[in-house]
Amino acid sequence: MLTLNKHLFWVDKRSNKIEIKKAVEDIYKVKVSGVNTVMMRGKAKRVRYAVGKTPDWKKAVVTLKEGSKIDVT
Repeated sequence: MLTLNKHLFWVDKRSNKIEIKKAVEDIYKVKVSGVNTVMMRGKAKRVRYAVGKTPDWKKAVVTLKEGSKIDVT
């Protein structure tokens, strides 16, 4: 089985890659080799006659160094 050693996180919109890397290393005690971020735009939604929008959010894909592992359980 192919394992890419990547994990997806929902992060604060104002955080940058350096802050995300430091936070993941401190919380999970692993070594991070790279961080990719994507701003996800909220979708337009309707509730009866009112038109609204779900909030925008930021997604971070964190790649771990070889030998590092986050226990998800």
